[in-house]
Amino acid sequence: MIYDFDSYFDRRNTNCEKWDDLKSTFGRDDILAMWVADMDFPAPQPVLDAICAKAREGALGYPNIPDSLRDAVRGWERERYGWDFPREAVCWAQGVVAGLSFATEAFTKPGDGMIIQTPVYPPFYRTVREAGRNIVKNPLKYRNGRYVMDFEGLEALVSPTCRVLILCSPHNPVARVWTREELERLADIAKRKNMIIVSDEIHQDLVYSDAKHTCLASLPGMEERTVTFVAPSKTFNIAGMKASAAIIPDEYLRGRYVSVLERFHLNSLNILGIAAMEAAYSKCGGWYEELVAYLEGNRDFAEKFVKEKMPKAHMDHPEGTYIFWIDFRGYGFDDRSLTDFLVNDAKVALDPGSWFGEEGNGFARINVGTRRALLAEGLERIAAALEKRENKKKKGK
Repeated sequence: MIYDFDSYFDRRNTNCEKWDDLKSTFGRDDILAMWVADMDFPAPQPVLDAICAKAREGALGYPNIPDSLRDAVRGWERERYGWDFPREAVCWAQGVVAGLSFATEAFTKPGDGMIIQTPVYPPFYRTVREAGRNIVKNPLKYRNGRYVMDFEGLEALVSPTCRVLILCSPHNPVARVWTREELERLADIAKRKNMIIVSDEIHQDLVYSDAKHTCLASLPGMEERTVTFVAPSKTFNIAGMKASAAIIPDEYLRGRYVSVLERFHLNSLNILGIAAMEAAYSKCGGWYEELVAYLEGNRDFAEKFVKEKMPKAHMDHPEGTYIFWIDFRGYGFDDRSLTDFLVNDAKVALDPGSWFGEEGNGFARINVGTRRALLAEGLERIAAALEKRENKKKKGK
């Protein structure tokens, strides 16, 4: 490998939410940060060079967005996912969560229902609720050792005032990469029921060798009813740049979305974010490919460790993302007792499962986007604390 993902990269005292907010979130800061979906790796050098070059120009006034950035987004999607769309389809958002809020304003009215597939990324709930829309749950089902979509349940939920689904693809937190066949079935429902799909595909690049990502909008008939959000933020660890793309090939949907951006005077991006995004998509393909190979090694390590050293816990085989869903209910935990145990006994910070909905009670989300030595240390801490707890329970009988 050309790139080194094993070196120590100290993120403390850098205004870093993941490491510097441990005390305010978990009550102590002498713990390992294995929460928040960003990685403990520096951004690729071409991205850093592009940001520095832009700053050295000294002109940080109002930017325009060059066609070369739109072409970089198009090239990335075409080369990796076979999805081709015109330059004008590329719009913007100051982060995918911001884009979800803009889409909510564009495609629904106050009081409408919006469908989410739980357990799911916490901002999905807030985006719907804070906009005055109603959360309509279409919970994932657990069948044959994996989470799947409840298509029958979804179809029954759609109505004239509830026809927008926020899709998480790949899914956060259950680490599923939806198969083409699953997405084709979703597309069939969407076309028959006249749905709009707001598709959060921010993790599309973080898919392992035994899975394949399909862009929903690339399926026949779905460009006209899908708004797709992508970003370099997870892939290249540059979430702080607040630069994401909304890909909307349909002119009518695009017009509604852009009208919201213009109403809030947000139809542009941070000037440094523009430079970072273009460099990431046009110059960092090699870094990205080695990153995914390294993360797949972390995936395999974590999966084997949980199976062998935490026998009463369970982690489904992760197909994508670097944030994995662990079921600790076999040890008798609920959400509150699990968080207390992880923080105060194991001395690690994982995302509590309840943050992702009531379906997450007794689960936790672990971030493996770090050097393998730290991942191993965190898992060892959890396993040792579990063993100590189990031995104490046995002695108490």
